[in-house]
Amino acid sequence: MAKKPKKKEENPKVNPDLDGFKMNINSFGEISSSFPIDKINEFLNKNVDDKKLRDREDLDKIKKKKD
Repeated sequence: MAKKPKKKEENPKVNPDLDGFKMNINSFGEISSSFPIDKINEFLNKNVDDKKLRDREDLDKIKKKKD
């Protein structure tokens, strides 16, 4: 069988806030990333809608305090 040529590693299109973000999984299954987990969580809280929290009345108050 012929070997497939290796593809050049292209950077995926991402949100500008996550530019340079890389995740790796080593041989032991440990996940490492180029960003601290706090920064990732902050980005997700700001940009992703959480179904479980949609109906909470105090959610708007919490978001306003963080801004």
